Amino acid sequence: MFCKRRCYRTFQENDIGIEELKEKVKQGAILLDVRSRQEYQEGHISGAINIPEYEIDRRVEQEIQNKNLLIIIYCQYGSRSRNVYDKMKRKGYTNIYNLKGGLEML
Repeated sequence: MFCKRRCYRTFQENDIGIEELKEKVKQGAILLDVRSRQEYQEGHISGAINIPEYEIDRRVEQEIQNKNLLIIIYCQYGSRSRNVYDKMKRKGYTNIYNLKGGLEML
């Protein structure tokens, strides 16, 4: 009971799974990898751009100027990308999604 309450992670606003990821990529979504540069260099989804979570506030509006673009944010497990999702939402990005569970789900 304790683990179910504390460990079960529900979907939050604009969380998507693998099948939705594939569909949105077909629609031309931008993939935003928010892991560190080293993690990105060790392997990433083909075509993804890398802006580490700790650089989002400084770089995202310069690198992704159109706030209406379809963007999927991901990291290794889904928590950093959720944080970035919240930051980007506050900055006015309107068509963003978080890959639930991150790369671990692939």
